[in-house]
Amino acid sequence: MTPLEISPEHVRDLLRRRQEIALVDVREEALYAQGHPLWAANVPLSRLELEVWERIPRRDTLVVVYGDAVAPAQRAHEVLVELGYTQVRLLLGGLDGWTASGGELFIDVNTPSKAFGELVESVRGTPSVSAPELRALLDAGKDVVVVDARRPDEFHTMSIPTATSVPGGELVLRIRELAADPATQVVVNCAGRTRSIIGAQSLINSGLPNPVAALRNGTIGWVLAGQDLDHSATAAAPARVEPAHREVARAGARAAAELAGVRFAPAADLTGPPPPGRTVYRFDVRSAAEYEAGHLPGFRHAPGGQLVQETDHHAPVRGARIVLADDDGVRAAMTGSWLAQMGWETWVVAEVGAAGRTERGWPVSPAPAPPGVPSVAPGELAGWLGEPAEGTVVVDVGAGRDYAAGHIPGAWHASRSRLAVALRRLPPADRLVLTSGDGLLARFATADLGRLTAIPAYALAGGTAGWRASGRPVETEPACYTETPLDRYRRPYEGTDNARSAMEAYLEWEYGLVAQLDRDGTHNFRVS
Repeated sequence: MTPLEISPEHVRDLLRRRQEIALVDVREEALYAQGHPLWAANVPLSRLELEVWERIPRRDTLVVVYGDAVAPAQRAHEVLVELGYTQVRLLLGGLDGWTASGGELFIDVNTPSKAFGELVESVRGTPSVSAPELRALLDAGKDVVVVDARRPDEFHTMSIPTATSVPGGELVLRIRELAADPATQVVVNCAGRTRSIIGAQSLINSGLPNPVAALRNGTIGWVLAGQDLDHSATAAAPARVEPAHREVARAGARAAAELAGVRFAPAADLTGPPPPGRTVYRFDVRSAAEYEAGHLPGFRHAPGGQLVQETDHHAPVRGARIVLADDDGVRAAMTGSWLAQMGWETWVVAEVGAAGRTERGWPVSPAPAPPGVPSVAPGELAGWLGEPAEGTVVVDVGAGRDYAAGHIPGAWHASRSRLAVALRRLPPADRLVLTSGDGLLARFATADLGRLTAIPAYALAGGTAGWRASGRPVETEPACYTETPLDRYRRPYEGTDNARSAMEAYLEWEYGLVAQLDRDGTHNFRVS
């Protein structure tokens, strides 16, 4: 079957009219980050079977794909059709066709959210302080509270001195436990700009009487100013919120949500089957521990701050409906206020009693049954590895960073989408054993390998996790790559060893996003 194509102009028209569409980039993330349309979601061909059913749940969604020579759109079309998608189209001309027709390309990842944050600052004039100004306030012993709106693990890696970890979706609910005095200056930071801006503006929008500011350029700005960061910090907001604080936060969040156009309805109205022809994403925006203890059936976990920051990942179908739930009336409403301003049809479950949160633990992500391929248990693999040279070669097709953190001794790393190249670069072998984190991706890759070579290939039962669980060791060195991994883009704002030039270039890019939004014209953002 010859795949049907759709023009870039038609795609942009659908986006402007808020029609449901999933524009999917099937390249690896490092290539995706070099340039893509604003609303393109990255679902790599190498992981397409494992991710797409959850991320694009309605099989008759219009799915438009593009790729490159390594991850061809035609192959993505074949896989999607095999998985049951009925409205799959190729982007006419691919990325070249997009740009030739006047479409903008945006670099980096989670770009819609970052561009939206810049627009919020430009429209609302979100107050900010520079790194030297904040340093002077701290040195002078002024009454200032610094709150870090990133994930706790990011905060633990590096943080502003004296800062407390309060992920962005928790800020409105918990800030009064840290700054009960309305005279206390509150400064919100992240690694760069977006979560600082959205966090600070959330407090302002919810009616917090305190002076509030974003730390201009976050930890990047702090480092560029020549100031030292803390490492391994653990300070967090109190788990308990005073009832009076909760009530005023609820009122402020509700007002902000209603102003943005969020709609509220009882759980019974928002938890049934989706309307025909509509994609509905349902998210519980509380903490992981709260979600695990009990949540509404069918709701996935997405902490509010990260949902606003990574909307393109959590909800790749632009034009879909988003339904949010919490147990306090604060976090879902505040998160919803931002999603509505980003152009999403947003609903909040008005009341969620404990009796309704009947699902516990973590749901299994929907994925097709893996292909039936020969497998080997960890113990048997250990025996094979003890045989003479040229017997068994282990190939890890999992995430590059997971391989670097610990892999089966002697294992090579290869991308599933580049197995043909890997075969030319691996040492001679009588048999190949493929592994990945939990072994699922390895089974798909083993089936791929069977079409490329006559060398017997096996999937490791349980993957590298099963190998570890059997009590067998892993190593970090030597690390043997058939090619430099491209499955993850290294963010200029993460970690502690970023080049100064990369951080400066990243900030310069963010400053230019508002102008790029104007040129693109598909965003449908409306800052209230």
